[in-house]
Amino acid sequence: MSTSFIMLGIESSCDETAAAVVRADGIVLANEVASQMEVHAGYGGVVPEIAARAHLDSIDRVIAASLNAAGLDLDGIDGVAATGGPGLIGGVLVGTVTAKAIASARQLPYFAVNHLEGHALSPRLTDKVDFPYLLLLVSGGHTQLLAVHGPGAYERYGTTMDDAAGEAFDKSAKIMGLGYPGGPAIEQLAILGDAKAISLPRPLKGAPHCHFSFSGLKTALAKRHAACVADDSQAPVESQDLANLAASLQRAIADCLADRTKRAMERFAEAHGASTLVIAGGVAANQAIFETLSTLAQGAGFAISVPPAWLCTDNAAMIAWAALERRDQPDSLDFAPRPRWPLDPQASPPPGRGVRS
Repeated sequence: MSTSFIMLGIESSCDETAAAVVRADGIVLANEVASQMEVHAGYGGVVPEIAARAHLDSIDRVIAASLNAAGLDLDGIDGVAATGGPGLIGGVLVGTVTAKAIASARQLPYFAVNHLEGHALSPRLTDKVDFPYLLLLVSGGHTQLLAVHGPGAYERYGTTMDDAAGEAFDKSAKIMGLGYPGGPAIEQLAILGDAKAISLPRPLKGAPHCHFSFSGLKTALAKRHAACVADDSQAPVESQDLANLAASLQRAIADCLADRTKRAMERFAEAHGASTLVIAGGVAANQAIFETLSTLAQGAGFAISVPPAWLCTDNAAMIAWAALERRDQPDSLDFAPRPRWPLDPQASPPPGRGVRS
């Protein structure tokens, strides 16, 4: 197909209602996002029912805004893609039904995109990374290591056995009274803290596999936070103690990610030779984590690629691009949205745990 093929992408799997218009040569003509962050902040996390209603209220407006920004109307679109999962099923349904309606009314090809694949292929939109490459997908709901061989071709090396790294940030921030979303708040506070001041565990460090575990780290932080107010439960935690907790948590998460990624790089290099380490997902925007992994990759002879911040968080440009990567293989309008949708359904579950998709 021509490089002038234009895809409308829709993303609604969590708390961002997004629409983008992307051309097959990688030019992003528009990328609009309506955030629900303020709506959910008072609850300390995303409320699925509220999120679904907000998607319904915003999706038509966001699509119209993206088309307007691109200088197009629906007559100028060659295909329509929407996140088909995994995610909060109410939001996924909103995006899927909207995309199907447009595709059906306009006789356009429809693409159901795995949200995780959107993240996985996003570096090819900006950096043109060649296959195969090693991916660390690290976000609010997912922490995985995968060999990316091509669109639809993923080999999972490791996944989280419990909480994802982003969940560890968000839940710890809630414990510390920092609000939602927790990751940026902890990163900002950590600048003022001493990462060596508080001892926290590094779960699974040195384990002979590539899986992750962060729930124990969150529990350890909760105990250390409680110890800071043990003498007077009504007293607020001193600001320096909070900063030290934030810095120590951030350092522990970075160390865990680096230890598991190092093992994955060894496995990938043995099979394919040193290549590129891609870090994608919202947590990839954390500068301390990036610096730790960048040093690790350089030492192992891997190039490193991190999409720009706007492409790391949930967005529709990555959804449109993932569809463009296989634009000659549209999906049926019978596609059913999936709350769970692993990139590598053949992968074995972590030791003693079930698979988190």
